[in-house]
Amino acid sequence: MITLTPVPLHRAARLWTIVSWVAVAPGAVWAAVRLFGLEWGSLVQAVAFTPYVAAGALAPLVLALALRRRWPAVVAAVTALALIGVVAPRAFASDQPETKGPTLRVLTANVLKGEADPAKLVDLVRTHHVDVLTVQEFTPQIAAELDQLGLSTLLPHRQLNPEFGTTGSGLYARFPIAAGGVRRNQGYFFTQAYGTLTVPGAPPVRVESAHPAAPYAAEAVPAWSTDLRGQPAATPDGALSVLSGDFNATLDHAPLRALLHTGYVDAADATGAGLAGTWGPYDGDLIPPVTIDHVLVDRRIAVESVTVRELAGSDHRCILAELRLPAA
Repeated sequence: MITLTPVPLHRAARLWTIVSWVAVAPGAVWAAVRLFGLEWGSLVQAVAFTPYVAAGALAPLVLALALRRRWPAVVAAVTALALIGVVAPRAFASDQPETKGPTLRVLTANVLKGEADPAKLVDLVRTHHVDVLTVQEFTPQIAAELDQLGLSTLLPHRQLNPEFGTTGSGLYARFPIAAGGVRRNQGYFFTQAYGTLTVPGAPPVRVESAHPAAPYAAEAVPAWSTDLRGQPAATPDGALSVLSGDFNATLDHAPLRALLHTGYVDAADATGAGLAGTWGPYDGDLIPPVTIDHVLVDRRIAVESVTVRELAGSDHRCILAELRLPAA
């Protein structure tokens, strides 16, 4: 006859305590990295998936409560509140400034080294009456194809810098562009086309097609950080500004949050669409969607709507933002 020896209560309690801390610790560390901007190396890539961690943040709390482990439960509760607190607001619209100027519809698209479907992009511009189009990874081939498909008629004003590969940039507009130019980032030398739009009934609006370096590996993080820090700050006491493009960063990355604090609002976040994915599985990669494309607008501009649109042939989705400008 086999006799089972019961596990002493103090040993069982110790085991459950260890289990609780093992479950709680990863989320707590993640929350600290996110809240205090401690991302470095490969953590930069990981931080992009913070919304998924926040979605599961209650599980360690439930486990700690079920096991009656007080301090793990306290840490798990604080962790869940922190992560959900920074992520959940993106699903809710915020108050907008009262503006009485014209509407400006902005579309941004990363065209994946010119491999995106140009007909689909022109159709988006035509169907949604787009006033401004910013493009990244813009090549000579797709530039020619877009014009052949009628973009030159829809958006006749432009500041373009098509280049082979991933470094090209373009800015198209329905309205005249003044003080246009192209600047090259210092990280991986992506270019950014910019110009100031003359929109009837509104003050001048500076628009730039943003494309900082991607943190595709730990060794690329310094270039990524340099390019994000080099983005033009908002000028709350000066001209209106819009940054639109592939930022290779989410709202959980400290450098992008620092840029927002200069006086920008993320258009998707402002309308409750801040959790819509824009990059990840769209070219077949097994990557959960993350939000790295943005339209950042001066806080004096009202955001009326934001939608995310598919773009065949690209690994990104487009963002379409409808803005209401202040009156001139």
